[in-house]
Amino acid sequence: MMKEFKFGVMMLSVLGNLMLSPTANADLKGNLSVEVDGLKNKEGQLCVNIFSSSRGFPSKSDRALQKQCVKITEIPVTVNFQNLKAGSYAVAAIHDTNGDRTLNRNDLGMPLEGFGFSRNPDVKTNAPKFGDAAFLLAGSATSIKIQFKYL
Repeated sequence: MMKEFKFGVMMLSVLGNLMLSPTANADLKGNLSVEVDGLKNKEGQLCVNIFSSSRGFPSKSDRALQKQCVKITEIPVTVNFQNLKAGSYAVAAIHDTNGDRTLNRNDLGMPLEGFGFSRNPDVKTNAPKFGDAAFLLAGSATSIKIQFKYL
């Protein structure tokens, strides 16, 4: 009986070490596919920013974890991101018609270009908070869809 107990403790120790090894943690990375629909036209580019926290979300692209701007050749547009750690993320995207990589606004602060967020939160007067757009990336592949809005 004592032998079985020692063997069980040893196996738990070995399994615990395996779970904490770098090769086991490497499996905790995945890819994200972002499909954007509702663009008015193919002018300019689509800029997609991924945030891993509320810091900078949604408008400070310099604080984004990853970002891509792609030419719009067809609608909907799909943008892919690789090697993201499992966790909570939020995506902010803009239809950058003039190529300046920012969401241009009028004198009243209203967006002049199209925009969208993960989880498609309702946008009335202010941009959504990180928690309103956050989703869980888990597994090897996650796909989300964003429906664009124009004001």
